Amino acid sequence: MTFQCLDHRRSVPSRQLSAPGPSEDQFGRILRAAVRVPDHGKRVPFRFLRITGDARLALGALLEARTRESDPGSSASMLQKERERFSFAPLIVTVIAKQGPDEKIPASERFSSASCVCFALLQAAQVAGFGAQWLTGWAAYDPVIRAHLGVGDDEAIVGFIHIGTPLMEAPERERPDPTALISDWTPR
Repeated sequence: MTFQCLDHRRSVPSRQLSAPGPSEDQFGRILRAAVRVPDHGKRVPFRFLRITGDARLALGALLEARTRESDPGSSASMLQKERERFSFAPLIVTVIAKQGPDEKIPASERFSSASCVCFALLQAAQVAGFGAQWLTGWAAYDPVIRAHLGVGDDEAIVGFIHIGTPLMEAPERERPDPTALISDWTPR
């Protein structure tokens, strides 16, 4: 049964996610599952920023304004795309990696731990009966957007996890043959 759940995990495009989203109790359960990731040194090198309700629309307006600023010739369809980017799923969980100095644990390992959180959020959301998609995009790297979201210079946005009720069943896609990806190391 457990492998069946893992074998059926797939992303639902954010444009195909709608209300309702997880209740507070469901969201808490999803988060409890998501934080059970490898964490070398027990640093908890991640944090969450929840974006819901009108905040999603405000972020879309900010993306539209930033697009106008950085590319004054943006088309109306491009501006609409940016304005609507965060408007579909009722819940967006921003996963932020703590990347500041650490004498023992490299930043790459801490980023990897936060990446595992993103994947665990996808799995937990699906187990809870929701659809989800992990997106980053230019907004994750833009200094103006990052500042508005309260992301520090010593942090990195690992992903925006869009969670909601699927409007469609996500189709299966071709997956790699894992046996074609493995090789055995032999000492020389």
